[in-house]
Amino acid sequence: MKKSVFSICGMCTVRCPIRVEVENGVATWIEGNPHILGRSLCGKGSAGLAFHYQEYRPQGPMLRQGLRGGGQWKRVTWDTALDYVADKLGRILDRYGPGSTFLSCRGGPFLDLPKTFLKALGSPNFTNHDAACGRNVHHASLSLYGLGRKDFIYDLKECNHLVLYGRNMLESLKVKEAKDLMEALSRGMRMTYIDVRQTVTGSKASRFWMVRPGSDYALNLGIIHAVIKEGVYDAEFIRKWTTGFDDLANIVQPYTPEWAEEQTGVPAAEIHEFVREIASDRPKVVFHPGWMLARYRDSFYASRSTHILNVLMGSVEVPGGQIIAKGPKDYGKKDLNNLGDGVPKPTEKRADGVGWKYPHFDAGPGLFQLFYPAILTGQPYPIKAYVCYRHDPLTGFPDREAQRAALDRLDLIVALDAKFGETTWYGDVILPLSGYLEKDSPIASQKGKTPRFIVRRQAIEPLYDSKPEWWIFKELAKRMGLDKYFPYESVQELWDFQLKGTGFSIADFEEKGFVDPADKAKLFDRENGLKLKTGSGKIELVSPSLEKAGFPSLDIYREREPLPAGTFRLVFGRHAIHAHGHTQDNPLLHEVFPENNLWINDRVAADLGIAEGDKVEISANGVTAEVKAHITPFIHPEAVFTVHGFGRTVPVLKRAFGVGFADQRMAKGCLERFDPAGGGIAYLECLVTVRKAEEV
Repeated sequence: MKKSVFSICGMCTVRCPIRVEVENGVATWIEGNPHILGRSLCGKGSAGLAFHYQEYRPQGPMLRQGLRGGGQWKRVTWDTALDYVADKLGRILDRYGPGSTFLSCRGGPFLDLPKTFLKALGSPNFTNHDAACGRNVHHASLSLYGLGRKDFIYDLKECNHLVLYGRNMLESLKVKEAKDLMEALSRGMRMTYIDVRQTVTGSKASRFWMVRPGSDYALNLGIIHAVIKEGVYDAEFIRKWTTGFDDLANIVQPYTPEWAEEQTGVPAAEIHEFVREIASDRPKVVFHPGWMLARYRDSFYASRSTHILNVLMGSVEVPGGQIIAKGPKDYGKKDLNNLGDGVPKPTEKRADGVGWKYPHFDAGPGLFQLFYPAILTGQPYPIKAYVCYRHDPLTGFPDREAQRAALDRLDLIVALDAKFGETTWYGDVILPLSGYLEKDSPIASQKGKTPRFIVRRQAIEPLYDSKPEWWIFKELAKRMGLDKYFPYESVQELWDFQLKGTGFSIADFEEKGFVDPADKAKLFDRENGLKLKTGSGKIELVSPSLEKAGFPSLDIYREREPLPAGTFRLVFGRHAIHAHGHTQDNPLLHEVFPENNLWINDRVAADLGIAEGDKVEISANGVTAEVKAHITPFIHPEAVFTVHGFGRTVPVLKRAFGVGFADQRMAKGCLERFDPAGGGIAYLECLVTVRKAEEV
C-alpha cells in the first residue's frame, strides 16, 4: 500500500516542509513540500531515509551504569526510566526547591511541551543554544526596534542589493531562502559579500570584500559615516520613525572610510563606491544583521550597526527590504492555544541572572553558559538537575572540560534525543525520541509575510522503542502529579486543544501540510502603523535601555592588535552537506564529506612549509589536534577555517568517531568570554597556533 504524507524535516534546525512517500510501511522518498519548495530539498534532507534506516540511534530507554561518559548503559523499560526520572526529580525539587532544574534545547517551533513541563515544575530556567548562535543579533534587534531577530524577514524576491556579513546562505542554508537568493541574483540583484574567506555564496556576489577578522564593526562605522556625510539616507523615514539621529552622526564622525580601510583592509574608494550604489538601490536594500554571530566581544555592535544601516536606507517594512513578520493576531485571527498559558508563572528569579543581574538581556531563553557558574557556586540557588532536550552543548559550546566539570556537580542529567550526541552520552538517563518520520508533533504557529500553522505528521512506525515528545512529557507530568497541565490523552486531543477557536481542524492540514490563517500578505502602514515595541515606540538609534544598563548605544571601536607570530583566529562554519554536529555519522553524508580540514592562506602556508594535504598540528591552551591542511588564497592570512561538528568522541558513532577535529575544544576559557552587551559567546577571541605535524 502506498501513501503520501506531508511533514517537517528534522535533519537540521531549519525544519523545511517535506512530502514523504511510503510503501508498505517503509519510507521510500522524501522531497520538499511542492506547495512551498517546489519539491526542492537539500542534501541533508535527502539523507533523511539513511538517518532512519541506517544510522545507529538510541533504541530504547537507558540508564547509566558506570561513570558519566563511560558508555556503560542498561536498557530498561519506559516505565522504569520514567519512574526513575520522576522520582529523582521529585526528590531534588523537595530538597533544593522548584528552580533547581534547568532545561535546554536547540530551539525551534515545537517548544510548548518542554516549556510547559519546566514551568509546571516551578522552574524559570528554560534556555537554548542561542548564546552560541544568534543571541547578539537578537539583542541588537531588540535594542533598536523592541523586536527580536525572528520578528523580521528579508524580502529577497524584490531586493535590489543584499549585503551579507559571512551569512553563507548557500551552504548554511534554508532551502526556500537559497532558492529566493538564486532567483534574485538571476534577475540582477546586486550582492555584496563580506567575510574573512570566500564561500559558495560569496562566489555568486557582485562584490566580495575579504576583511580582517573581527573588523565588521569598523567597516560598518565607516559606511555609516559615509552614508550620513553624503546625505544619502532616507531623511523622511529617519525623521518620522527614529530617535537619536544627531547623536549617531556625532558618534560616527571620526570613523571615516579612510579610517575603516586601515582597520579592515577594504579600500576607502571602494567603500565610497559602495555607498553610491546602495544610495541608488534604496529602499530595496537589505543589510543582513547576521545569523550566527557568537564570534567577538563586539559582535553585538557589529549587528546593531548593521541594523542601523537598514534604518538609514529606510528599508524597514517596504517590499525588497526587511519586513516585520506577522502572526495571526496581526490579521485579526486567533492564534494557537498554548499549554503553557495554563501554568502559573514561576516566582523565582532565573539562575543565569538574566532579567535581574543582567537586566539588558531578554529573559526568554536566557544564556546557557551562565548556568554553569550557578551550578558551581550554588548561587542564587542550587541547580541540581538538567533536562537536555534535543541539544548537545558539549558540541555547540566551547571548552568541553569546563562544561563536564560543572555537569559533574549535578545529581541528574536526563537526555531526550533521537541521536547519540556528546551530551546525550554524558547523561544519566536517555529517553529516546522517535525519528522525525516516526512521530506526530504539536502544531506550531509560524510568523512570516503571512502567518502559517505547521505540523509534523508521522509517516512510518517507529523502528525502535522510542516515543514522541507529546507522550514523554505527558507521562513524566503524570508521574509527578502535574498532568492537569497536559489535558490530553492522545495527540488528536492535543491538536484539538491547540486549534480550538481558530476555525481549523487537523483535517485541514491534509491538502498541503499546513494552513494559512490569512490569505494575503500585508505591510504595516509606514505613516502611522509600524508596531515597534521600544519604550518610545520608535527605532532607537540611541537606546535608553542599553545606556541604563551601562552600555553605550554604539561603543567606540577598539583596534585589534596584530596577532603574535604563528597564531590565528580559528573561524568555523558550515558546509551544505552537514548540519552542525548532527549529521557526521549519516552514511550518505559521511560518504560525501567524511572529514573536516583546515583552510590556511597560501602565503602563510608557504612560510610555514605546509603544502596541500599535509597533516598540521593545531593547538590552543593545552588542547592539540591534527588535521589535514587545505591551502587557498581565499582566506585572510590572520584566520584559519574549519567545518564545525567533527572530532566526535562517542564510540557508537562508528563513522564519525575520532574523525577530524573539534573546533570548540580549542576555545578553552571561552565559556566565560562573551559579548557583554549581547550575551553571545566570543569564540574567536581565542587564538590557535598551527604548525606542520611531525612525521612519524
